Amino acid sequence: MGVSRRERLYHLHDLLRQRRTPIGRQALMDALGCSQATLYRLIAELRDHLGAPLEQDPDGRGFYYDRQLAGHFELPGLWISPDELQALLTARHVLGNVQPGLLEDELAGVQGRINQLLDQQGLDFSAQPERIHIRKDAGRPVPSALFEDILQALFKRQQIEIEYHGRRRDEASVRRVSPQRLTSYRDRWYLDAWCHVANGLRSFALERVRAMTVSDIPAKEVSLEAIQSELDQAFGIFSGPAESHAVLVFTPEAARWAAEEQWHQHQVGRWLDDGRFELTVPFGRARELVMEVLRYGPDVEVTSPASLRTAVGQALSEAARQYP
Repeated sequence: MGVSRRERLYHLHDLLRQRRTPIGRQALMDALGCSQATLYRLIAELRDHLGAPLEQDPDGRGFYYDRQLAGHFELPGLWISPDELQALLTARHVLGNVQPGLLEDELAGVQGRINQLLDQQGLDFSAQPERIHIRKDAGRPVPSALFEDILQALFKRQQIEIEYHGRRRDEASVRRVSPQRLTSYRDRWYLDAWCHVANGLRSFALERVRAMTVSDIPAKEVSLEAIQSELDQAFGIFSGPAESHAVLVFTPEAARWAAEEQWHQHQVGRWLDDGRFELTVPFGRARELVMEVLRYGPDVEVTSPASLRTAVGQALSEAARQYP
């Protein structure tokens, strides 16, 4: 995904403001990830249109802010990066969907402040809030009382007993667990906890918790490093630690979408000479990854490992039998 002109201007200003010595042309191009022509356009806009005290070395190879004037110069208005802008829009959407409660006035104040920040970007958001539409169709609601009780136990470091109905086996079980963290994954909430029944770390979908009792027994503490190693290194929320790497090859048409998707923080992608896109993703148990691969149907091929290739092939064969 390309970097916007506005974001590069912000970055260039930040680089020049922090330095007390000239910065070379090539160093700026590398830092901004742009060509020489783009760099000179940014410099001209920052100096000539925005009034920055930007000077150039006599040899023309370095750029710097005049130290006598730099302390009095700021970019006009409040500049918000594209990532910050997306975060504000998402936060406003979340606040707008909160049911009225004890903090109704306080949350309304926060929402009003977000509106002001957005308006300062020249968006006139307060007058046209309907122009932004954020859909959360895939989410699964969690009872508010349950969420609050689990949150309390999590931060008070108490063990809890839950009645949990797993979808995979379609059966309920009672688990005594030590909450470690709450994870939001694809608009759904999960409790990452040490399960004293399984004697290991597990993730529980909150909407599948049927009942919960708080215990006076202190929660077992698990290090953040152990949690990340066990739960964050592989694709999906229930996959466990990474045990292998899936290599997926997308057709040229599907590659236009797949190349811009974030499947996992440690994924590796590369374009092939024939226009296809190869994506390598770490995974543990394959079930979730198989479901994600099936989303692309005939537009993706699993080239390795053989076990994952077989699992996807079997799923496709079973699906085809539904349509004789």
